Amino acid sequence: MNSTAPVHAQTMAPSLREPGAIVLVSCYELGHQPLALASPLAFLERAGYAPGTLDISVEPFDAERFAHARFVGISVPMHTALRLGVRVAEHVRQMNPARHICFYGLYASLNAEYLLARGADSVIGGEFESALVALVEALEAGRPGPVEGVHLRGQPAGPVLRRLSFPLPSRARLPRLKEYAHLEREGARGLVGYVEASRGCLHMCRHCPIPPVYGGRFFVVPGEIVLADIRQLVRAGATHITFGDPDFLNGPGHSLAIVRAMHAEFPALTFDFTAKVEHILERKDLFPELAALGSIFMISAVESLSDTVLANLDKGHSRADVHAALRIVRDAGITFRPTWVPFAPWATLEDYVEMLEFVETEGLVDHVDPVQFTLRLLVPPGSALLGRAAITPFLGTLDQASFSYVWTHPDPRMDRLQQEASRLVEAAARAEEDPAETFCRLRDLAHATLGVATPVRLAPSPDRPRSPRLTEAWFC
Repeated sequence: MNSTAPVHAQTMAPSLREPGAIVLVSCYELGHQPLALASPLAFLERAGYAPGTLDISVEPFDAERFAHARFVGISVPMHTALRLGVRVAEHVRQMNPARHICFYGLYASLNAEYLLARGADSVIGGEFESALVALVEALEAGRPGPVEGVHLRGQPAGPVLRRLSFPLPSRARLPRLKEYAHLEREGARGLVGYVEASRGCLHMCRHCPIPPVYGGRFFVVPGEIVLADIRQLVRAGATHITFGDPDFLNGPGHSLAIVRAMHAEFPALTFDFTAKVEHILERKDLFPELAALGSIFMISAVESLSDTVLANLDKGHSRADVHAALRIVRDAGITFRPTWVPFAPWATLEDYVEMLEFVETEGLVDHVDPVQFTLRLLVPPGSALLGRAAITPFLGTLDQASFSYVWTHPDPRMDRLQQEASRLVEAAARAEEDPAETFCRLRDLAHATLGVATPVRLAPSPDRPRSPRLTEAWFC
C-alpha cells in the first residue's frame, strides 16, 4: 500500500463475515479482562461480524488464530501495550503480508505516523469503536477512503470525539476472570471485573496521554449499559468491580447513579475508582456515601509532593492539597492508594527521600506498589509537555522505538537512582519479596545516594494486616 492508496486498494472478500476473519488482540490492560476487546467485539457483532480474540497478557501467541484472519486489530490503550503490540504486528505481518493491521486506542493516536511507517495499515484513536466498524465495512465493500476517524497512510484523520451508541460489551470469548488480577483483602482473594462509566477527561495535565487525544472532553457510557455489564461480570464470579475511568468524578452525578443502583442490586459487591486530588477536595461530601456503597480503595495520581514538579505538570493540586485529600478519603474509611512519578527533570533527590518519608509516616507503605517508586516521566509524541519551556533544557531526541522522548536529569544521581531502584524492585518482584521489605531497601538506597544515614525505624511485621489491593501492580 503506497502513501496515497485509498482503502479500496486492500479490498477484501466477503469472508470478513466468517468466524475468525477478524482478530482483535489485547496486549496489556493493567491485569484486567480487557474491555478494549469486549467493547469493539460487541460493536462488530452488532454489525454482523464474528471476530476472534487473543489476549497475550494471559494467553500464548497462537499463530493458528491468525490462520484465516484478513483483519487484525491491536488494542494499545497504554505505553506497555504499545510496545508489546508492535511485536505482535511484526509476527502477524511475517505470517501474511496481505493482512490489514489496525492499531486502535489512546497510544495509537499519539504514535500514528511511526506505526504507519512501520507497517500498520490504519490507526484509530478517541472513541474508536464506530470507526473500527466503519473501516471493516469499507474494506469488505471495497469503498474508497477516507473513513471518518481512521488515520491511513497519506490520509490523516483526527479521533472520533462524540458519544457512541454502546451495545453491551461482549465477554463470552475472552479468558475467564480468574486469569486476571484478583482483589486481595483480609487474607482472601476474589475475582475482579473491570468497567468504565466514562472515557476521556475534563482536565489537561501535561504529562497525561489523554489531553492530546481528547482535548479536555469526556464522554459517559450509558448507565444501563454499565449496569448490564456489571451483572454479567457478577454472573462470571466477580465480587469486586474496578471503575477504570480516567477520573470517576468528572461526572459525579452519573457515577453516583451507577454505584447506587449497583449497590441496591448487589449489596456485597465492592469497588474501586480513580479520582484527581482536586476532585477529592471539591467533592469531599461524596466520600462517606461512596464508602457506604462499597468503595474500599481509590487511586489518585498524586505524582509528587514538590510544588515545582506539580506546577510543571499542571496537576491542579499542591503539596498541601495531598495531605488534605488523604484525610478526606481516610476519614471516610476508604483506602487511599497514591500513584507517583518520582523521576522528573524538576524533582530533586531530597524530593525522593521526602516522598518515602511521607509514605512511611502516613502508613501508606502497603498502599503503594514498589514499582511506583521507580517510574520515570514519560514524554510520548504529542505530549503537552513538549510545548513547555521548562522541559526544553533536559529534552533530547525522540526515541521512536521506545515511543518517548529521551530526557536527562540535571542531577546525575537521580538517573542512577532510578536505574538502581528499578533493578532492585524488579529483582524483589521476581523473588516475591514482601513489599514492605522492598520499601525499606529503597529507603536505604535513597538515603545512601543522598549521603545521609537512614532513620532507624521498626520493620513492618510480615503477618501485619494488609490494605485491600489488586494483585497486579499499577503502572502504564
